[in-house]
Amino acid sequence: MSQTLVFSPSPHLHTSRTTGGAMRHVLIALIPAIACALYYFGLPALTVLLVSVASCVAIEWAITRFMLRRPSTVADGSAVLTGVLLALNLPSCLPLWMVVAGAAVAIGIAKMAFGGLGCNIFNPALVGRVFLLISFPVAMTTWPLPSPGFGDADGATGATILSISKYAASHEANTGASMPVLGQEAPPAPVLPDNTDMLLGNMGGSMGETGAAAIILGFVYLLAMRIIKWDIPVAIVAGMAFIDLIAGYPLVTDLLSGGLLLGAVFMATDYVTSPMTRKGMWVYGVFIGIIAASIRRWGAYPEGVSFAILIMNGATPLLNRYLRPSRFSPARKEVRA
Repeated sequence: MSQTLVFSPSPHLHTSRTTGGAMRHVLIALIPAIACALYYFGLPALTVLLVSVASCVAIEWAITRFMLRRPSTVADGSAVLTGVLLALNLPSCLPLWMVVAGAAVAIGIAKMAFGGLGCNIFNPALVGRVFLLISFPVAMTTWPLPSPGFGDADGATGATILSISKYAASHEANTGASMPVLGQEAPPAPVLPDNTDMLLGNMGGSMGETGAAAIILGFVYLLAMRIIKWDIPVAIVAGMAFIDLIAGYPLVTDLLSGGLLLGAVFMATDYVTSPMTRKGMWVYGVFIGIIAASIRRWGAYPEGVSFAILIMNGATPLLNRYLRPSRFSPARKEVRA
C-alpha cells in the first residue's frame, strides 16, 4: 500500500476554512487596536511591533529549518499573529532586546517545544509576556503616557488605572483615609481617567490595553466572520462581574482598563488552548474572569488576565475530557467547527 494513513486527534470535522485564512482574519481584526497603539505611542510602538513580529517569524523559521528539519510553517501566519499579540502586551518603551527574548520564549518554548501550531498547551504570546514580567518587572511595569497624533512619545511615564486603583485601595486600608484628589491641599495624587478616555485609549498602559473601542470593533468582525464564538468573552465578563459585585468594584472600570478585553477576545479564544464544547467554554471563561478579578482585587499584581488565561489553558484538557457531549447525541453539535 503506497499511501500513508495519518491519524490525528478528534474532532474530525471537514471545513473549507484554512489555518492561514483564520490567522488573516484575526490579524485584520487587530488592525484597529494596532492603529490605536500607534496613534497614542508613536514610533516606539511601531518599533516594538516590528521587532516582535520579525523575531517570532525568524525564530520559528530557524527552528523548523535547522532543529526540526521540516518545511517552514511561517506561511500559515501563526508566527506573525504571535508577534503582534506579544507586542500588544508590552509597553512601547521596552528595550528591544527584551522584546526579542520574549519572542524567543513565546515561539521556542511555548510553541515549537511542544511540536508547533496545534500542539502547544499554553498561549505562546502570554507565555512570552509572563516570562518578561517575572524576569524584568521594572521594565514591564514602566508605562509610557499617551502622546496622541502618531508622533514620537515624549518619554513621560505613569501608572496604569489598575495600579492607581490598587494604590488607592491599599492607601485607604492602611490609613483609613481615601486617596487625595487634585484641587485639595493634600499631596498630589494621580487622577483616574474617565470612561471616555478608557474607551478611546487615552491612558497609560501596554500597547494593546488602550483603546477598548478598537478591540470591541475587532470582536464584532471576528463574530461576523465566524472565527470565534461569543461564549468565552461573555463568560469572562460574567466571572469578573461576580467578583466585582462581591468586592464592590465598578465593572465598567475593569472592562475598559487593563488587558481584559484584549485577552478575552484575542487570546482566551485561541482554538488550540481553549475548550471545544460550549459547556467547556463557559466554565473556562467564567473561571478566567474570577481568577483575573481576584488577582486584581486581592493579589500582588494590579493585572491578572495573563495569569488567569494561562491557568485555564492548563485546565482545558480536563474540560474537554469531562464536559464533552455524549457519543451520537444531539449535543454533538456543540463541538466547535
